[in-house]
Amino acid sequence: MVLAELGGSISRALQQMSNATVIDEKVLNDCLNVITRALLQSDVQFKLVRDMQTNIKTIVNLDDLAAGHNKRKIIQQAVFNELCKILDPGKPSFTPKKGKPSVIMFVGLQGSGKTTTCTKYAYYHQKKGWKPALVCADTFRAGAFDQLKQNATKAKIPFYGSYMESDPVKIAVEGVERFKEENCDLIIVDTSGRHKQEAALFEEMRQVSEATKPDLIIFVMDSSIGQAAFDQALAFKQSVAVGAVIITKMDGHAKGGGALSAVAATKSPVIFIGTGEHMDEFEVFDVKPFVSRLLGMGDLSGFMDKIHEVVPMDQQPELLQKLSEGNFTLRIMYEQFQNLLKMGPISQVFSMLPGFSSELMPKGREKESQAKIKRYMTMMDSMTNEELDSSNPKLMNESRMMRIARGSGRLVREVVEMLEEYKRLAKIWSKMKGLKIPKKGDMSALSRNMNAQHMGKVLPPQMLKQIGGMGGLQNLMKQMGSAKDMMGMFGAGD
Repeated sequence: MVLAELGGSISRALQQMSNATVIDEKVLNDCLNVITRALLQSDVQFKLVRDMQTNIKTIVNLDDLAAGHNKRKIIQQAVFNELCKILDPGKPSFTPKKGKPSVIMFVGLQGSGKTTTCTKYAYYHQKKGWKPALVCADTFRAGAFDQLKQNATKAKIPFYGSYMESDPVKIAVEGVERFKEENCDLIIVDTSGRHKQEAALFEEMRQVSEATKPDLIIFVMDSSIGQAAFDQALAFKQSVAVGAVIITKMDGHAKGGGALSAVAATKSPVIFIGTGEHMDEFEVFDVKPFVSRLLGMGDLSGFMDKIHEVVPMDQQPELLQKLSEGNFTLRIMYEQFQNLLKMGPISQVFSMLPGFSSELMPKGREKESQAKIKRYMTMMDSMTNEELDSSNPKLMNESRMMRIARGSGRLVREVVEMLEEYKRLAKIWSKMKGLKIPKKGDMSALSRNMNAQHMGKVLPPQMLKQIGGMGGLQNLMKQMGSAKDMMGMFGAGD
């Protein structure tokens, strides 16, 4: 993922500093130099990086700190806060209200993914109960209306556009008026792509803005744009009142630091990030959890929210009961695979866990893992209720395995592999016996109900090593128990 490499570099710099016996001026400067270099290599604007370094040195004055202070934690916190400051302009963007018509205008460079993002934005709000509609005011690019029409039809969202009319202002006004009459409460206007050198297209953008009077103008920016991000974003801000930013193509291998520069140029918050081509690969952007995940600190509150989001409310007590009993069947495994696929890309879910970096799961491996899960589910679709509800592995004899393989179109060895995975997960599940899961967002309850020894048994060895062994796990448990630490490290306290 974009910025994963940057996050890895900063994490390693902080880790090297933590390993130092004494934290002095030289150790601090070495750490800041590595962070500065990583930010510059990721295309973050030089002035932003220089200001960040100066601010950290001002905050962390080693001579003034008393002997009892935890210098490592103060430096780590300063880096965390300064990265948050770059990404957070300090003012929220306009939020549409259900039932009241809001006009949202999308602007951006050619090829930044505006049309796709318009549909993703509409689809996201449609799932939340809004009544969105799409207007194609892009008459400059051939095939723009066809693309929007195709996306909108797929997502079952009403749309408006014209093959004959060449005036984007007229199309935009007609579309907005029509959907207001149809009581749509989120009218999204897609405009032509342009860059700062094209004065005529910038004038057209101003005219569309004046004619439709949008409640919010969203600047869509490709994360791979590089150092040019600041100037381009600034040009848009000077022409129209950009109120929010959406960063696209966050699943690519570009450096992505330009994304940080665009926020500084427009002084507008990032509200969503696009993490793939599919309609649901679109997530709300929250500064503190994002920076926390970037630095490998995880986002446990976001992880718990994801679990509560994908497991229906009526199923939660039943799932927690099964978890505390430690009784694991193939049906439970099937249901958990379903929930895991609903949570989105696996690497995104893993990056919410402390000690896990997005670098740990390369893009190809992630697709491979998801394909394997789907294969296992196809095999389980060929099982009887008795087989799915039994926790006795001896029930699965050779003839049953051959029948499942034939029914699912797989090889017998693949069925054996799936059953081995079931046994491995059943072993982990049995160790969770007696564990109580907290209510949504209640991290201190999670800490009270678990101890480091308990968690050490459950976590995979690779993850335990990444956290820093049992010592690192105990520190993490302390952080989870302290509301103050949670606020600072995971951004859950605001």
